[in-house]
Amino acid sequence: MSNPLLDFSGLPAFERMAPEHVAPAVDVLLARADAALDTVTAPEFPARWDAIARVLDVATEELGRAWGAVSHLSSVADTPELRAAYNAALPRVTDFWTRLGADERLYAKYKAIDPDSLNPEQKQAWKNAVRNFVLSGAELSGAAKERFAQIQERTAELQQKFSENALDATDAFAYYASAEELDGVPADVQQAAREAAAAEGKEGHKLSLKMPVYLPVMQFARSSALRERMYRAYVTRASDQAEGDAKRFDNGALIREILALRQEEARLLGYANFGEVSVAPKMAKSTTEVIDFLRDLGQRARPYAEKDVSDLRHFAAERLALADPQPWDWPYISEQLKEARYAFSEQELRQYFPAPTVLAGLFKIVETLFEVAILPDQAPVWNPAVQFYRIERAGALVGQFYLDMPARNGKRGGAWMDDVRTRWLRPDTGALQTPIAHLVCNFSTGAQGKPALLTHDDVITLFHEFGHGLHHMLTQVNERDVSGIGGVEWDAVELPSQFMENFCWEWDVLRHMTAHADTGAPLPRDLFDKMIAAKNFQSGMQTLRQIEFSLFDMLLHTEHDPAQDFMPLLDLVRAEVAVLQPPAFSRTAHTFSHIFAGGYAAGYYSYKWAEVLSADAYAAFEESAGSDGLPNPETGRRYRQAILEAGGSRPAMESFKAFRGREPSLDALLRHQGMA
Repeated sequence: MSNPLLDFSGLPAFERMAPEHVAPAVDVLLARADAALDTVTAPEFPARWDAIARVLDVATEELGRAWGAVSHLSSVADTPELRAAYNAALPRVTDFWTRLGADERLYAKYKAIDPDSLNPEQKQAWKNAVRNFVLSGAELSGAAKERFAQIQERTAELQQKFSENALDATDAFAYYASAEELDGVPADVQQAAREAAAAEGKEGHKLSLKMPVYLPVMQFARSSALRERMYRAYVTRASDQAEGDAKRFDNGALIREILALRQEEARLLGYANFGEVSVAPKMAKSTTEVIDFLRDLGQRARPYAEKDVSDLRHFAAERLALADPQPWDWPYISEQLKEARYAFSEQELRQYFPAPTVLAGLFKIVETLFEVAILPDQAPVWNPAVQFYRIERAGALVGQFYLDMPARNGKRGGAWMDDVRTRWLRPDTGALQTPIAHLVCNFSTGAQGKPALLTHDDVITLFHEFGHGLHHMLTQVNERDVSGIGGVEWDAVELPSQFMENFCWEWDVLRHMTAHADTGAPLPRDLFDKMIAAKNFQSGMQTLRQIEFSLFDMLLHTEHDPAQDFMPLLDLVRAEVAVLQPPAFSRTAHTFSHIFAGGYAAGYYSYKWAEVLSADAYAAFEESAGSDGLPNPETGRRYRQAILEAGGSRPAMESFKAFRGREPSLDALLRHQGMA
């Protein structure tokens, strides 16, 4: 077991994994998986679920776990050596999964399984598998099948390159600002920037395009020139509009080729466009239903968004002497208006959210609501900042998770949950494998030895990703493919994450997870009341922003001709939806990793779709809250059992109705966002 990627006996040996382990491990695991595929597709092999699982699923699960570890490290600890090893192995791994999904012998074997021989979990997994074979090209033959495989391999390469360009373009930018330029920027952000410059032996303050630096500069810097410099660099990342040498990371050509390949894939499968392929396994019944849903929500939100802009323009002219605000001025104007209107600032609020205190509060609400205990645990990690925990119920291990919170170079932006391994009653040993998750964020690191201070948005992000983690870890399903988030329709997968965000607005939750960075005092009630008053500040604009992304994504994959430039489509969508138009040089699509390097192609609408589900689910907690304002544990138990524990073992609508007793309604979402 000298190769840590081939050791599945316990937790991943992240501290021993090195780029030179990747190729040999992939060699071994692909050989095992290919041998397993040949075994189960032999004519004499029985068409039985358990028999196939014992041979093929065990081999593919090990391949998935090892490759998952390599992919994870490439996202959180990227180096030139690891990138080279990853990219060298990627085509071979992609080729195997493509062949597996399109193998007509295996497809025939699955179709020959008697559904009556399966338990309900297995039956749902079997139904999904048969559908996925069709979507993976198993019914294609000859040249069409060969071309389908080529498309999968090329798309995987392009998506990885897109992700690398976005990361490199972000990491490549640095601006060393003077103290004068940073007037108005929070002291801890200035301190961290000064330390970053000093670490390089440079004068001034090192500014980057990472969110913990970029956002506070845009919100608080009084220098419009500095805001313009940062804004221009940010919205032109990985595009033809980037300055000088940064143009080499341009993602434009990659986007065009990705879209062309997706369109070709859809046609091979007998669909009119890739949007139809994407929606086939989701809750939404058609692309038309999605587009109508987005436009309906957009029309409802528009009057509120127009009022938001009117308020901003009036405030900018009256109070800031800005008669003609530019795109880089809006975040600053918004923050100034919020402070004036609600008499509090994000910076003031941050002082009450040291990361360790927030984490303790999050754990407390989860423990109370879902009847579990969260305890520190030990595991090898890829960075000293990573923490590891275990979740227990009645003393028994339920799941474990890695928590990687700080932003750093070599770590891609954003926040996400990923699985390390899934709950599974293993067919090879009969033992129950407990689930493990990665929870990754990009928060500030703290300065002068103090803990990081989180913005309230950071707190919401942490709760969001933890909701995904709970969905993965609290499952009670024993069949791997429908355990946790496995098999959950993509437009319902955000329900548990967005559900958890609601607790970030509850006084009886928040007051137990705050302590002022200097005094230790909890969040004062009057500051909380101001925060609640500001909760739906610009909710109309924010809703339209999400609809703009979602509609662009869906139209890009349904009505757009990939041979044409995609920027005019984005302009059309903005003309229809947006209340503030960005400048002509803006290229936000070039870093839209969700749809060009993630799993959200023709699926970005899922965030708004699932928000309807999550708001309605949370309304059950509002309706049953006790006199102390705290959530009712009985409601928590019903939610845990109906939604979290059921995982993908049944359609998401069935799980929702099991909890709520009816189908979801849009009312709760509009009420939560002040647009009822």
